[in-house]
Amino acid sequence: MSKTFYIETFGCQMNAHDSEKVIGTLEQQGYARVQDEADAGLILYNTCSIRDKAEQKVFHRLNEYKKMQGEGKKFAVLGCVAQQEGEKIFDRAPYVSLVSGSASYRNLPGMLARLEAGEQRITGLDDRQTDETFETEFVARTNPHRGYITIIEGCDKFCAYCVVPYTRGKERSRAANSVLDEALRMADQGFTEIQLLGQNVNSYHDPSQKMSFAELLAAVGSVPGIKRVRFTTSHPRDFTKDIVDAIDAVPTLCDHVHLPVQSGSTAILKAMNREYTREWYLERISWIKAAKREISMTSDIIVGFPGETDEDLEDTATLLDEVGYDQIFAFKYSPRPNTPAVTMADSIPDEVKAARLQVLLERQREIQKRSYARHLNEVMDVMVEGHNHQRKQVVGRSSQNKTVNFTTSDLILPALGNYQTVRITQTFPNSLVGEMLRVN
Repeated sequence: MSKTFYIETFGCQMNAHDSEKVIGTLEQQGYARVQDEADAGLILYNTCSIRDKAEQKVFHRLNEYKKMQGEGKKFAVLGCVAQQEGEKIFDRAPYVSLVSGSASYRNLPGMLARLEAGEQRITGLDDRQTDETFETEFVARTNPHRGYITIIEGCDKFCAYCVVPYTRGKERSRAANSVLDEALRMADQGFTEIQLLGQNVNSYHDPSQKMSFAELLAAVGSVPGIKRVRFTTSHPRDFTKDIVDAIDAVPTLCDHVHLPVQSGSTAILKAMNREYTREWYLERISWIKAAKREISMTSDIIVGFPGETDEDLEDTATLLDEVGYDQIFAFKYSPRPNTPAVTMADSIPDEVKAARLQVLLERQREIQKRSYARHLNEVMDVMVEGHNHQRKQVVGRSSQNKTVNFTTSDLILPALGNYQTVRITQTFPNSLVGEMLRVN
């Protein structure tokens, strides 16, 4: 087998960062990354099973490339679909040689050695109860300015609709000093923005019992050279007021909180096993709104969960009004294997789910029109992420995680990763437009 590899990643930021660590591990083991699967000796798919389409896409892709088996190529399926389907993947795609869930990534060097020795069916599927995390200094970060650090893996929440506890295993946190060491290395390498990751990032419990999540946030925010620190995704059950206090106290902590509510109906929240009520959630929102800094709020919503009535939907719609989110990510419910909700009667037709989703999205669009309009004439720091040469605009992001497209009178556009001062001149429901200011 040629020691070249091609990797394709499906799903969330956690998966994207897992792939960065997998790539770094492969390169450390002497493999060279290629950009075309036709040139690779080893083809890896890092998979997601949160939504049905992502899972289908993986098997479709595997089927597309099975013709390459005769060329001596090896195939590996990693991530959530690997853990969910297990050895059944070998039956469905016999040309696959390695199947590994994310809890086993720390064992990749050994699995690669077995693959090179000619083993045909290698699995890493038995580590969901491990206390160990996937820590490595060999990370192939794709963005030289913004980087991820996973501080907690797995999930213990067991929401009725979610496969994550079954595919990523139990919650296990990294020691605070390990996280800070990685943040320091990143700062030394020129990174200015760090995003702390976890399925429930604020459920973090330092094994060395030195720092709470809020204290770790503040410590990462105090690393010299780091200008912005973000974190995602938070769970309302573990969202404490000291997180808001930390954002208020440490200027480098971004003024943005993503706090998935999933439904505005207490009855549906109970059916989802979220273990909080609408009132509990709104109390946490009140802490955010009472902060000295204006903190942007975003959320996730599931529409059409089994048993959801028109009244439940209206409860979610009124929650949108009450909170005033800057953005939501809303999806139709789809049953996932091995979850408690899969046994519930999914009696809401897909067309009804689609109509309900549209109602919420239209309501949210009006909220965002008003929300983004408040930034007109505001001056903000924007990190440069790209250039739109067709529109002669620079593409960037604010501390509140809002897209800002701006113009400059300079002949040379600001480089990626730079921070520029921008005055907002126009607002839209999903983005801001501005002009770069010269700072003497």
